[in-house]
Amino acid sequence: MAGWLAGRSPTRWGAACAIALLAASLAACGDDKAPVAKATLPVETETAVLTPVTNTVSLTGEVRARVESDLSFRVAGRIATRLVDVGDTVAAGQVLATLETTEQAAEVASATAGVQSAEATLRQATSAFDRQKELMKSGFTTQSSYDNASQALTAADSALKTAQANLSTAQQQLGYTELRADAAGTITTRNAETGQVVEAAQAVFTLAHDGARDAVFDIDEALLTDELKDKTLSISLLSNPAVHATGKVREVAPTIDSTTGTLRIKLAIQDPPPEMGLGTSVVGVGRFQSREVVTFPWQAFFSSGDSPAVWVLDPASRTVSLRPVVIDSYRSGKFVLRGGIAPGESVVTAGAQLLRPGQVVDPRPAEGQAL
Repeated sequence: MAGWLAGRSPTRWGAACAIALLAASLAACGDDKAPVAKATLPVETETAVLTPVTNTVSLTGEVRARVESDLSFRVAGRIATRLVDVGDTVAAGQVLATLETTEQAAEVASATAGVQSAEATLRQATSAFDRQKELMKSGFTTQSSYDNASQALTAADSALKTAQANLSTAQQQLGYTELRADAAGTITTRNAETGQVVEAAQAVFTLAHDGARDAVFDIDEALLTDELKDKTLSISLLSNPAVHATGKVREVAPTIDSTTGTLRIKLAIQDPPPEMGLGTSVVGVGRFQSREVVTFPWQAFFSSGDSPAVWVLDPASRTVSLRPVVIDSYRSGKFVLRGGIAPGESVVTAGAQLLRPGQVVDPRPAEGQAL
């Protein structure tokens, strides 16, 4: 009882409760045939009133590139050289790292020899066919010999094309031992070192492309239950709030991160100032649509099982009942209801700990309210 009486006149509420308890005792000690009067407890009540509220949310995130790519070799091998590090600015096509090329160079040499051999065979087949062609004109050779020479020429030509294709493939494999930047940007992550053996498609670097920037925040999914007043949010540097820009919601992750239990939201920064570089910490401030809610002091809070509840007064019978409610949010000294109480209903705000369902009470208006 001391808890809900805090901040009120001890004489007033102590005397009221003492009178109520004394009345109950006298009724119990009287004539057994006399009717027993129900004891009434003094309580404070407050009438539910809808009030407009506008929530503001402040989030901390970081600046990232709109486009990021993981760069990897197309072939497996041991890294021979690493030419860049985290934070380096690179140009499109710049070599970032290389693999050892012993195997690929040997394949190129073998394929080159194959092309040279095929070219020699083709020259020989071409010469033989030309002779058979001239002899055929003068009638000094047979049709069979001419046909054989023609077939040999066709086969030699096909063999050369195959050898050239093999050489092109070998040269491509040799070229894949160089890891190049696919666009101009900044290296943000390095996942391998010189001498390390990497597999094909294993990420070696992460490249943040030059261009558009996003402010990335990880938020609680409960924030998405309310609609933003404006899709444009104010963004400022955490280290220097004077540096600010605006951001527009560009992307909301469709799933919750299983590790953090949060959703990722990306804001496109409009005309970011130079101070908002990659990786800088920023604060985003957004305002939700105004809505009407019912607010009560924390003393009115009760529970029904595992659910929040409040004691509601029936003005006709002056009895109370426990009703579950839906909490919208908690604030300093009060809580906000999303549902469960209609405007005009009276809720017990002091004395709730002494109540039971059907209890007859003596309602007193809370300070600042009329009964």
